[in-house]
Amino acid sequence: MTSPTPIAAGATVADLGEFGLVKEFVGRFQQGAQVYVGPGDDAAVVRAPKGHVVVSTDLLVEGRHFRREWASARDIGRRAAAQNLSDINAMGGRATALTVGLALPRDLPAQWVLDLADGIAEEAALVGASIVGGDLTAGSEVVIAVTVLGECAVAPVLRSGAQPGDVLAIAGRQGWAAAGLAVLGRGFRSPRKVVEAHQRPEPPYEAGPAAAAAGATAMIDVSDGLVADVGHVAEGSGVAIDIDTAAFPLDEPLQAVGAALGVDPMEFVLGGGEDHPIVATFPAGSSLPAGFREIGRVTARADGAPAVTVDGSAYDGSPGHTHF
Repeated sequence: MTSPTPIAAGATVADLGEFGLVKEFVGRFQQGAQVYVGPGDDAAVVRAPKGHVVVSTDLLVEGRHFRREWASARDIGRRAAAQNLSDINAMGGRATALTVGLALPRDLPAQWVLDLADGIAEEAALVGASIVGGDLTAGSEVVIAVTVLGECAVAPVLRSGAQPGDVLAIAGRQGWAAAGLAVLGRGFRSPRKVVEAHQRPEPPYEAGPAAAAAGATAMIDVSDGLVADVGHVAEGSGVAIDIDTAAFPLDEPLQAVGAALGVDPMEFVLGGGEDHPIVATFPAGSSLPAGFREIGRVTARADGAPAVTVDGSAYDGSPGHTHF
């Protein structure tokens, strides 16, 4: 990767202009061996070996999905990339390329945008993916649109394959980002560990391919909330799933936030999103891949019964984030 070109202190997006920003981006985005044509043409061309190409897109809107006063531009970039990379992970694949669309206020400091780009590139580098293009336009607030392409070495693992008798397992941290958001929403910055979990999630990028190779029957990443996203698996598969809260030891930072805010910290685990762990179902008796632990069971769904239960009962708390 070439060294970023210094820009004038205080330069804005309007000062650099569209093509000036594009020029700065290109120097920040290293191209991997899978890239045949990178940024600069009408479209990128990415080599695809034998297998399956998977694609996903996510949007982040300032004021709804992030606040500039709560996180650095670099962390927002890492987070924007992570939530897209995690979608490919949840299919059992590995991301290879991303495109990024940005709507930017004219008076936004250009350095903020370049720091955002650096964060996107840093997160993509964790899985060997390249940023191969995108688009820029003016907007009243920052909007980040990321599209990610990836490949699956084996058949993609869908949400719809869970079977009665399967076990439910998770890889990665859960509930920490929600606790961090609750802290920030009250105007605080501690415990620092949960705030950092919200600012910069750490998806378990090796877990998706490992689960697929181990014979996972269904899989999803937890972006909106554990109960909500496990519900997508249950509904897609036509089964019932029970979550065992005893499988989630509540670490001290979660307990501290719960005590400070007067809420049960298990609510962060059950209804929280944006940590992007992987949840998968496996046939009973399977040896779980490294990093996974059992958190529940899949059963046949009776007529009128809830798709997801917690400790054997219907859950009356918030199952997760709703977008509308």
